[in-house]
Amino acid sequence: MQQAPRARVARRPVHGVLLLDKPLGWSSNDALQKVKWLLRAEKAGHTGTLDPLATGVLPLCFGAATKFSQLQLDADKTYEAVARLGIKTSTGDAEGDVIETRPVNLSAGDLEKVAARFTGPIQQTPPMHSALKKDGKALYEYARAGIEVEREPRAVTIHELKVTLASDSNAQPAIKMIVKCSKGTYIRTLGEDIGEALGCGAHLSALRRTETGGFPERQCVTLEALEAMNDDERLTCVMPVDSLLQGHVVVTLDEDNAGRFLSGLRRRGNWPDAAQVAVYGPKTALLGTAHIRGGELIPGRLLSPLEVRESSAQHTLTALPVTRLAETEQI
Repeated sequence: MQQAPRARVARRPVHGVLLLDKPLGWSSNDALQKVKWLLRAEKAGHTGTLDPLATGVLPLCFGAATKFSQLQLDADKTYEAVARLGIKTSTGDAEGDVIETRPVNLSAGDLEKVAARFTGPIQQTPPMHSALKKDGKALYEYARAGIEVEREPRAVTIHELKVTLASDSNAQPAIKMIVKCSKGTYIRTLGEDIGEALGCGAHLSALRRTETGGFPERQCVTLEALEAMNDDERLTCVMPVDSLLQGHVVVTLDEDNAGRFLSGLRRRGNWPDAAQVAVYGPKTALLGTAHIRGGELIPGRLLSPLEVRESSAQHTLTALPVTRLAETEQI
């Protein structure tokens, strides 16, 4: 029996950020495509991958918000993880084959020492089972072919690390880690390295991202909840584009200067230097980002005039303290 052709989804412009609580077993891209389909969005992108075995905060960007996704890629992140002690695996997590077992004999003092040792700037060797590329090829592709390649250690920073004794889901000896870290940190590798420092080895058995770039897990929505919503309800889960611009200095331009700024022209005013600036036009419409140097407002990533209109219509932007343009002239 021939199947009926699948109905095409009528796409629409959607601008903003949706915080998804990524479910276990889903890749970041699969989750993105599912939410994009549910929202009927024209354009979408995520802000860095979260392993299929991980759950938690995954910001998804739509429309104009994709222009600012790098800010989340660069942001600090917080994780909760469980590492099973006494067993090392080929992948550093529960999916790999067991390659070594050791007895576990630890005290609370041992955990305090290891937490102090791994707090601050550290060097990490990226795992073979990762998406990092070597000669244009992802490391996991080499690993699947049974090839191990040399990897250069990378500098990362562990801002905060709490390690406590725990049990995994099978009531086996484990440690629970709460980690606040810089971008590029591999929690799987951190778990393995801590296991080695404790003398018993370890592999990661559970991982959850609880915060990224100022977005906590309590603001997230699940896929199940999204599926149960209607179109209008789903759209209310999409936060404004400028939610990605937390901590930016805010400058508001009048209509004439807003138009010139959107065309890429610098504006001049009485502002102090600032590295990160969110620029708004009339009616608090986000125009884009900039930086200020020597009294010049220098455009960065800009929305198109159509994106400005569409995103303004979609959201009622929260009023923020603004620095009013005092004197302007075309540059």
